[in-house]
Amino acid sequence: MRASSRAAAVIGGGSWGTALALHLAQGGYEVPIWVHDPERVREMLSVRENRTYLPGFELPETIHPSSDLSQVLRGQNLVIWVVPARFCRDLFRRAAESLDSSARLVIATKGIEPETGKRMSEVALECLSRPPRALAALAGPGFAREVARGDPTAGVLGCADPLEGEQIQEALTHGAYRFYTNRDLVGVELGAALKNVIALAAGVVEGLGYGSNTSAALITRGLTEITRLGVACGGSPSTFAGLAGMGDLVLTCTGSLSRNRSVGVQLGQGKALTEILAGMKMVAEGIPTTSAALFLARRHSVDLPITSGVEALLSGKISAREALSSLMKRPLKGEDAWE
Repeated sequence: MRASSRAAAVIGGGSWGTALALHLAQGGYEVPIWVHDPERVREMLSVRENRTYLPGFELPETIHPSSDLSQVLRGQNLVIWVVPARFCRDLFRRAAESLDSSARLVIATKGIEPETGKRMSEVALECLSRPPRALAALAGPGFAREVARGDPTAGVLGCADPLEGEQIQEALTHGAYRFYTNRDLVGVELGAALKNVIALAAGVVEGLGYGSNTSAALITRGLTEITRLGVACGGSPSTFAGLAGMGDLVLTCTGSLSRNRSVGVQLGQGKALTEILAGMKMVAEGIPTTSAALFLARRHSVDLPITSGVEALLSGKISAREALSSLMKRPLKGEDAWE
């Protein structure tokens, strides 16, 4: 497919990438989509459906699956990046020669690089041979299945350049998916990533059989923890009260479609992490993000008690009930907005 003025490429053929491709196609775009697995490409081309990651949604003829990264990127002016965080560095390097410098790159990956603590926009700028025209992060509360079926949804686009952010907002907003802009790229990326860690903890609370009191306290203090680290890293406090912070946090901690919450529920029920992961097709970004968050916390001397408890549980050092008990026994203190 030749690139046109009404085209947008999607890099990543999981549930979220497929849902965003459907949204773009519904807005009149031609959408080349890069899919890692050639077998998945054949499936999507033959049955016009991503039966592995987003079954039940027909792919229109304007969505063009391919496993040829350079072909998908060639000449595209708008690129939506939806690849699991642990694969991003390698793929950005592979994309370096094919991504046009005039492209607007929108990163919809919600994760942090575990080894470095870097946000995906930082990884992109390190790996691309030339910076894109604009770099933005797409975040906010949005389950793939609900976006795909057209449920009213609100998202946020973090972009340091307000004019470019408005251009991307105009390009992506249509139908039932409405986007807001935010100049705080740092905060938007960190809020989107860190809420997955708190969602693991929220799932543990449910798996242990506790009720709404416990969940509400966990989510509220989790938001405080996210804000504390996000501000230390350069984000704005107000960002974490918005769609990329509180909005995405509430969705991921309470929604039945949340992969991270589901992992937490099973951990709370006593299942081993290896057993849980063996039964999953999709990535729960909160697992690698936990260690990345603690990496950043040590760098900035920030206390993350919930995240520390999640890390101890994931590594098998303590049980789910012990993790919660340790939080309840912490020294008493006053409540502040994010300190």
